[in-house]
Amino acid sequence: MDQLQPLQLPPYPFKITDENGRLMLFDELRKKQVVITPEEWVRQHFVQYLINQKNYPKTLIKLEGGLRLHGMARRSDIVVFNNDGGKILMVECKAPSVAITQKVFDQIARYNMTHKIGLLAITNGLQHYYCSIDFDNESYRFIEELPPYR
Repeated sequence: MDQLQPLQLPPYPFKITDENGRLMLFDELRKKQVVITPEEWVRQHFVQYLINQKNYPKTLIKLEGGLRLHGMARRSDIVVFNNDGGKILMVECKAPSVAITQKVFDQIARYNMTHKIGLLAITNGLQHYYCSIDFDNESYRFIEELPPYR
């Protein structure tokens, strides 16, 4: 069961079922059963981390939101909004077997050309990177910890 491997995130009591040999998990945000792939396992854990450890309201979290980049349809894994509907955090999730490389940072940076969000996170469930973007000064800095929702 590689897709259920322990991660460097708190464990959560997910509702997991076996449907004809496919492990499924009830996604409480999308209100449906989803197939547990290694990337989905990371996405679900990170969402619970946002909700339970960082106090992000579940009603302000959107999973797999669509965007257009250079005329191509793309999907951002997690986007979090504030109460005014502004985007405040984008998270790119990878499977634990996927190394966090420059290519992954480039991917979220390309997506952020569309979104223009000031806080980015990248995770493979084992490693997590957080980056604060300063659009006015065209700069960024890595931060140690994801700030709680305010």
